[in-house]
Amino acid sequence: MVSGALQIAGLLLGGIGMIGTFAVTGMPQWRVSAFIENNIIVFETIWEGLWMHCIRQANIRMQCKLYDSVLALSPDLQASRGLMCAGSVLSFLAFMVAIIGMKCMRCAQSSWQAKGYIVLMAGLLFILSGAIELIPVCWVANTIISDFYNPMVNVAQKRELGEALYLGWVAAFCLIAAGAIFCSFCRCCEKTRSYGYSAPIHYPTHSQHLHGRTESSYSKSQYV
Repeated sequence: MVSGALQIAGLLLGGIGMIGTFAVTGMPQWRVSAFIENNIIVFETIWEGLWMHCIRQANIRMQCKLYDSVLALSPDLQASRGLMCAGSVLSFLAFMVAIIGMKCMRCAQSSWQAKGYIVLMAGLLFILSGAIELIPVCWVANTIISDFYNPMVNVAQKRELGEALYLGWVAAFCLIAAGAIFCSFCRCCEKTRSYGYSAPIHYPTHSQHLHGRTESSYSKSQYV
């Protein structure tokens, strides 16, 4: 019962992390224009994402345009595009493997070892996808903060942390938590399997006691 609840909780966290990873990869709110001094028009907001940049005017009209080339991106966004795609694929594979492990919950006792390996693989994939997602999110956030406090950077080029970065941290945490749950469940499977295959202890029956006692009495009478 407890193991089933842990698996369901891990699957839910992994699904939330996977959907969040897909959303972060496609969202344009990675870098948001900062309103500093009077050099930036207040009613205009600039969003920069991995695939497009958008201009939103007074919460009424928004225009988005895909980047003409990958070279138009900064180095951190270029690397983030590839890492987020890899993290999305790994999170999807981990979710599928976890579903396969969930379907084997009522397998025979002899297949518990295979089930443990499947669940362990799902947990490791979840942890790996979460770690891969943390790299670009933290990298872009560090670049934004460094440029924001750098006096050599033009005010019009300074950016703030967008909503996609916060969502990326939450999604990565969900993926890593799901991986930890599945890895701990694999340990539970190993313990259950070792307990299930423990050798039974045979105790002598009453007839065996009588038989041994009779043989011992016969042996004593022969010596007499």
